[in-house]
Amino acid sequence: MTPRRGLAVLACVVFVLASDGARAGHEIPFYPSFYPQEITLTVVAPAAAPRLLGKNALHAYVGPLDSATPAHTAWIESLRSVVLLTFNPRSPAWADSGQRCAAAARLLPALGPSRGDYTFQPYPVTPYHEDFLHHGDLVEAAKTKAREAPRGVVALRVRATGRLAELLGGSGSRPAAGEWDAALEEVELRDLAAKEATQLDGWMGPPWGKAGWFQAHLVYARGVSDAGRRSAIEEAFARLQRGGFASAAERINLERRLVSLLTRGCERVAVGYRVKREAINDDYSEGVENIGWDAQTGLGSAVFLRTVKLKDFPWNGWLRVGVPSRPAAAWNPIAGFGDDAGRLVWAALGDAALLPAPYGGGWVPNRVRALPPSESAGSGVEVPRDALVPDPATGLLRPPASAASAQQKVTYRVMLSKFHDGTKMTVADIVYPFAFAYRWSARDPEIDRATAVLREWLAAVRVVKVDAEIKDFGELQVVYEVPQVEIYLKHAAEAGVAQAIAPPWGVVPWQLIALMDEAVTRRLAAFSESEARRRGAPWLDLARDAGVKKTLASLLDDLERRAFIPEALRGLVTVEQARLRWAALRRFYHARGHFLVSSGPYQLVKWSADSVVLGVFRDLSYPNAVGSFDGYALPLRAWVTSAERRGERLELQADAEVVSKFARSYKIVREPYRLEPTGEQSRDTLVARYAVVGAGGEVLAAGSSEERDGGRLIVDLKGTLAPGAYRVLVALALNGNLVNPEVKVIPFRVAE
Repeated sequence: MTPRRGLAVLACVVFVLASDGARAGHEIPFYPSFYPQEITLTVVAPAAAPRLLGKNALHAYVGPLDSATPAHTAWIESLRSVVLLTFNPRSPAWADSGQRCAAAARLLPALGPSRGDYTFQPYPVTPYHEDFLHHGDLVEAAKTKAREAPRGVVALRVRATGRLAELLGGSGSRPAAGEWDAALEEVELRDLAAKEATQLDGWMGPPWGKAGWFQAHLVYARGVSDAGRRSAIEEAFARLQRGGFASAAERINLERRLVSLLTRGCERVAVGYRVKREAINDDYSEGVENIGWDAQTGLGSAVFLRTVKLKDFPWNGWLRVGVPSRPAAAWNPIAGFGDDAGRLVWAALGDAALLPAPYGGGWVPNRVRALPPSESAGSGVEVPRDALVPDPATGLLRPPASAASAQQKVTYRVMLSKFHDGTKMTVADIVYPFAFAYRWSARDPEIDRATAVLREWLAAVRVVKVDAEIKDFGELQVVYEVPQVEIYLKHAAEAGVAQAIAPPWGVVPWQLIALMDEAVTRRLAAFSESEARRRGAPWLDLARDAGVKKTLASLLDDLERRAFIPEALRGLVTVEQARLRWAALRRFYHARGHFLVSSGPYQLVKWSADSVVLGVFRDLSYPNAVGSFDGYALPLRAWVTSAERRGERLELQADAEVVSKFARSYKIVREPYRLEPTGEQSRDTLVARYAVVGAGGEVLAAGSSEERDGGRLIVDLKGTLAPGAYRVLVALALNGNLVNPEVKVIPFRVAE
């Protein structure tokens, strides 16, 4: 045993023995936070990463390593970019949509062979989007059209560089250095995310940010030249965001219509997509295992840090991760952490209310959990008089001035814990972010953008009660405070979307937000980069800017002396509570040298220009534990192997991947899937998702089914379809994995 490993084991023992009320020799089956005890992020150039992985100096590299093959390395793949053909909007020769579409049709077959990390798919929604099933028939139709298009020399001057230029090899097109007819372009997914993703305190969004239709709009809408089509596009886009549909089938038809409108004029033409391959150290002893990742952000995601485990340790150990570039964005939880490295740091320090479903487009509970709805969305619900409504201008939280109603209510259970400064979270910490969002939306364009959906939808907030939840470990009992909070929404949405619009949560203490507010109000700093440039003030950084920290420390002394309470929290925070909070923040700053207090699973320990060290926060108040996210490690797939019709239902048989382990090694094998009867507990969840397409191309029914009968998965369409001919699109999701599904198209006829 190495000295370093011995220290880690000793740390585990000390943790067990030092837990309040635990008797020596009694190990509790609960280890707060996640596997590594320390995470070091180091800036490593891509060219140097293979050597460091081969020497076991790195456990993972967050970023593409296109051609390197270091020893004992496993690879994970995620969506990297989309490839498209853009016609020159300034060229009169390509002003006509018919000419553009005809030229694209002649060129596409030459771009058809998939190779390396590039996949040819002349349709915008990819297998890395949850809604791929909804477009499955249209994807195949686009591929067939490209295959059957007449081939010939395409007299286009095409602008392309690097690897994209290689795709033009057999097309007959002329490379264009000066004047050009069309450009073969690659749009990086991370660039789209940087522009549209929202991350403020403990909120992430937008709720539909990973959907194919949403990303297609980002890529294609700006190129549309026809005013009438632009208007129709924005109408469909707005309806999808505001819940302007009555059923899943209507929503899917809107998605399909939106994508059709975006691509109909061929201003920009879908060609394919590229995947990102990231490296994991798979060494038998010194590697890592239990890896989860995100289908669109790969290892640069919260789920990676919440699943990864060092092979040499049951828990604890020192995780070493390489990143390709230095953190450039300021470190503040309001409008900072916006670059790749910063997002990874915040994924460990912060703890969002909900996390993006790694292999789908929805959300998974993290620190809040939405309860099943008690009434149907859109039916209308009265807002209670003891609810709180943020003032649109000031953010002050007040009861509704008169009788008010909302379209939907979402009820949450919120898991509170201690902050890193030792203070306990309270209701004030989870409602103050709402006040802040309204107060600052008109003062900083980035905050305005990040909170636009929340402010458009939120009607009121109501704290119903605070429960005590007890975890009993024999001689040790841990008591959690769990507020139940109702959020009232102005619009109605499907449950999976509604829960992510305005979850009641704040990952940093209210006094830290108030301290930052005071500094920015006095124009001593700015929350966002754009506002910092406009003001000529520092971009607020709570750790790395010595000048900003000195300013904050001076303000802190004044606020502590006054026991300052923000006006929005009057009645929720007492003077004594405020004194304790400000004193704790001061002590934290003097002990740690920074102001990045949060309630997340890791703490900022030290940092330099090229590295960041994060230490685990193993406080028993932290509600998530080692293993909490293990269900997202090693996503597995399933396939429909046969579909038999019985009356008006389909009976499906399936194959699925299973993990075959031996010691520290494993392999994934495909085998027939054994379905337990409905009602019996199964280790895995297999779901059939389906959409029924009519003869005219319209989706008439859609849904999902877990019903089982006789070892088969059942899709029951009884009473849903009129007489006629249909196609049923079916894809299987094993444990929520919707990535790269095989879409089975099953003919289905309903007799007169």
